[in-house]
Amino acid sequence: MASVKTQYYTATSLDGFIADSSNGLDWLFQFTDNPTDDYPAFIAEVGALAMGSTTYEWILANQVLVDPGRVGAWPYEQPTWVFSSRELQRVPGSNVHFVRGDVRPVHAAMVQAAGDRNIWLVGGGELVGQFHDHGLLDELIISVASVTLGGGAPLLPRAITTPPLRLRTVRQFGADFVQLVYAVPKRS
Repeated sequence: MASVKTQYYTATSLDGFIADSSNGLDWLFQFTDNPTDDYPAFIAEVGALAMGSTTYEWILANQVLVDPGRVGAWPYEQPTWVFSSRELQRVPGSNVHFVRGDVRPVHAAMVQAAGDRNIWLVGGGELVGQFHDHGLLDELIISVASVTLGGGAPLLPRAITTPPLRLRTVRQFGADFVQLVYAVPKRS
């Protein structure tokens, strides 16, 4: 059995933004709903998720609350931890835990819940940076789109220089995406 990894799997613009200045993803969805073909295999290995409030609210607005007067299903079967300092709308029947503060005890709970599966840090970049700051980030899986946004939510607002990330694989998806997979070495 491979060891459980804490992974940041996301798409970014060529200039390093995961959402535009309005927290929108139209730039990404112009390609298709699944511009890379690796998502089904990736999500099958995920046992727990974490995200920030902006990501959670985007999912609510664009996937759960799309029909007026009706609450749709939460899109993930895995237990999900949402970091927020605000009270957010809950999705009935979902396995969503609202938390705040230090990522370390939440990560421990996520590892327990994930069993032998991986942990997906859905976003945003600042939250992922907090996991990195505490040595809890193992891998970046970044799909770079053939667009620039000029601003917005940064991919990972951290200086990660020593030790540098270690490139593991590069994969091209059509004419619009390249996927970079980096191992995140632990600081000594």
